[in-house]
Amino acid sequence: MDTDALATRLLDGDRRALSRAITLVESARADHRAAAVKLLARVADPARQALRIGLSGTPGVGKSTFVDAFGTRLTGQGLRVAVLAVDPSSTRSGGSILGDKTRMDRLARDPAAFIRPSPSQTELGGVARRSREAIALCEAAGFDAVIVETVGVGQSETMVARMTDLFVLLLAPGGGDELQGVKRGIMETADLILINKADGALTAQAQATRADYAGALRLLRRRDGDPDGFPKALAVSAVSGDGLDTAWKEMQVLAAHRRDTGHWDRTRAAQNRHWFEDAVRQGVMRHLGSDPATRDAMDALGRAVADGRTPPGAAAEQMLATLLGSARDRAAGGHGTG
Repeated sequence: MDTDALATRLLDGDRRALSRAITLVESARADHRAAAVKLLARVADPARQALRIGLSGTPGVGKSTFVDAFGTRLTGQGLRVAVLAVDPSSTRSGGSILGDKTRMDRLARDPAAFIRPSPSQTELGGVARRSREAIALCEAAGFDAVIVETVGVGQSETMVARMTDLFVLLLAPGGGDELQGVKRGIMETADLILINKADGALTAQAQATRADYAGALRLLRRRDGDPDGFPKALAVSAVSGDGLDTAWKEMQVLAAHRRDTGHWDRTRAAQNRHWFEDAVRQGVMRHLGSDPATRDAMDALGRAVADGRTPPGAAAEQMLATLLGSARDRAAGGHGTG
């Protein structure tokens, strides 16, 4: 694969090149991973920064409908919008079970928009395995905003906050039990809580729910670096469009404040550090499965643990010692040939 040619097309904003690049980084093949690493290094440019928006919400709240309406609003203002929609995966094929792109009719036809559904591949956190790299590719292609739509609210759904600048939680009208059912961790992570479906007969209920969440947010500890009033709860309607402009304005206010105070750069630096460490952990796990000697040692220790001959903790320490010893031997061998 000519990664230099692909990088050039990608930096020129070619959407087909962007699709091909994301397919490349999502591949698990060793040669594709090597090409993906080269491509990502080639297109990396700190000056190309999009506003990264993470979007999560309870099942059936209308996340895709909201993204369709909200994204179309942004493209109407002359912005280029990329959407990374993470779908639940089939345990048999690994492919997407649901096609979020089919529920974004207007945005899918918009030449200023790019929509990429990706299977979660049973990855925890509501995001796909390579979502962070896909975001970087969208930024390199010159998109102004990248929306990451997660699978749905869950215990580990806050992972999307580790790769975005703003985290938006979309909820449906209804208080009481639903307020108790939403995980506190997500409440503490969200920058904006949007109560969707605030139209027609549900308008009054949506406003009441917004007031409930606004009260709940006031009980949480204020986060360092955020302006007064954040996080906020707002009522919106993806169908009528009511509240969408206000929601976008609040996102811009918060993003501008974080840039001006240095919070934006500090957060992105911390995120980069986190994903570096995560890449190292994934590399170790790949090595465990691909190196024959390591795999044999894992199998032997696994049998010892299953048979009760070795405690799991002791076996893990022994496996780590084996890995570290192998790494030292390879390093010594490399120095010796130099």
